Amino acid sequence: MSNYLIILVGAVLVNNFVLSRFLGCCPFLGVSKKIETALGMSGAVVFVMTAAAAVSWCIDHWLLKPNGLGYIHTLAFILVIAALVQFIDIAMKRFLPPLHAALGIFLPLITTNCAVLGVAEINFKQASGFCESVFFAFAAALGFAVALVIFSGIREKLEHADPPRCFRGVALALVTGGLLSLAFMGFSGLVKLPY
Repeated sequence: MSNYLIILVGAVLVNNFVLSRFLGCCPFLGVSKKIETALGMSGAVVFVMTAAAAVSWCIDHWLLKPNGLGYIHTLAFILVIAALVQFIDIAMKRFLPPLHAALGIFLPLITTNCAVLGVAEINFKQASGFCESVFFAFAAALGFAVALVIFSGIREKLEHADPPRCFRGVALALVTGGLLSLAFMGFSGLVKLPY
């Protein structure tokens, strides 16, 4: 049980995919203007990352490795991620049209979100068991969600500020993201992780 706690703390705080590994910055900057869209994107990323880790682990251990096809694991992982994102896109369009419209182009961009592929690749290199791989993916997605929601909350508050002209827009978002990343670096010695 303590192993899962270390994985959770490590993936959410210490090695946060957005703020420490700098993976998934495109949706981090793109859908962080409002908390509602950040929560919707977070839910989609949690589902896709966790499901992609489970399916890619099964494909890797039951199909690719036994047949000597381990060298095409990245291609297989990309296809799994693309299929899951397509499923999410169809489901959101059908059941949550306002959220689908608010996420816009950033929902299909989960397919190219390097954080999702990064989790699958880390799981592949770690060669850990199924439960650890899926839990690591869930924890990494939760870390992505925490960073996205905190960042969107800060950006909503900054909408009421009056920064200098040179800091308006994307510049202020990048400076804020950098400061948030520095804040998360304070957790760097909390746990020692193998990945």
